[in-house]
Formats: sequence, C-alpha cells, structure tokens
Amino acid sequence: MEHLAIYWAEFLTIATLHLLAVASPGPDFAVTTRYSISYGGRIGRWVALGIGTGILLHVAYSVLGVALIIHRYTWVYGLLLLVGAGYLGWLGWQAVRAQPRGPLPNNSNVPTHGITALKAFRIGFLTNGLNVKATLFFLALFSTVIAPATPTSVKVGYGIYMAIATGLWFSFLATLITWPPFYRRMWAASHWIDRAMGLALLLLSAKLIYDWLVLIKVIAQ
Repeated sequence: MEHLAIYWAEFLTIATLHLLAVASPGPDFAVTTRYSISYGGRIGRWVALGIGTGILLHVAYSVLGVALIIHRYTWVYGLLLLVGAGYLGWLGWQAVRAQPRGPLPNNSNVPTHGITALKAFRIGFLTNGLNVKATLFFLALFSTVIAPATPTSVKVGYGIYMAIATGLWFSFLATLITWPPFYRRMWAASHWIDRAMGLALLLLSAKLIYDWLVLIKVIAQ
C-alpha cells in the first residue's frame, strides 16, 4: 500500500506537469491546427494520433537511459537540434506558402482535397519525435520526478498514459477546430491561419538554430 501511495503521488505530479506541457502552444499545436483546418477533422485526428505515438519514443529512450546519453554528449544533442530545426522549417515553409481556397462543396466541413491518413500520422509522429524540447522534458521527468526505484513497468505505465492523454488532447483540438459551424466560417481565411501557423513553425525552427549556435559557442570555449 505504501508503494501504491508513492506511485499515485508520482502519477499526479506527472499528469499535472504533462498537462501544462501539452496545453502550451508549440510545434504539436501548430501542426494539428494547420492540418485540421487545411484537410479536415479526420486528418487532424490522424496527426494527433501520430503526436501521441511520438510520446512513446521519448518514453522508450528515457526508460532505456538513452536520454542521459543525449544529454551527456553535446554533439548528439546538437545534431538533434539541427534535424528538428530542419523538419520544422520545412513544415513552416510549406504552410506560409498556402494559397486562398475555393468554397467548401455543399456547405460541408470536408475539404475538396486531402492527404492520406498515413502521411498525417507520420507528420504528427515526426513533429513530436524530433521535438528536442520534449526530449529535455522527459529527461527531467524521468531523472527528477520519477524515483530511480520506481519499477520499469510502472514507468512504462506513466508513459502510456501520457501518450494516450496527448493523443486525446490533440484529437479534441482537431475536432473542436473543425466543428462545422465554426469550420465553415474559418474556411475562407484558412490560408491566413496556415500562414500564421507556418510562421510559428519557422520561428520555432529559428529558435532551435539559435540554440544550436549557442551550443557550438559553448563547446568551442
């Protein structure tokens, strides 16, 4: 019972920190918003599923101790910064080039064009998986909040919860954004929303490049 109380206290702390992290605007929010408005709620939910699955990647290397290696070897961390910056920059550049769209057919909430569910899932997975800020978040979580004595099975359980909660949160966001009355009003200006989300992604990419330059400067000293 004592162990159960300890794990429950850990879980509540983790759930609170995770909620604050996932609700704050970032790459996941920008990508979910952009693809939901551009391609509809179904595609937005596939992006959300990819984002939630990406959480499991962070959990896996945190449980296996790989996160400590990433943190210890600055060149590995620097490489992740560059890869993440490049991917976010590519997504952002695509979004800022969005063009005005025609009217929705039959006043529906489904766009006339789309992407495959697999591609949407992959976009969500890579967006979260290459997010180095998420790497640092899970490193801090598994090295400070979660006790070393906590069994691996319990840690995996925490991770599964965070993956499910993340997927549900962004699925809710995709559904809310594409609620038909709201969506029909947003459609005419959807290219401006795309461009705004693209700009946000480009700024996040620039921030990662800046962090990389700072890291290189520190290494050189």
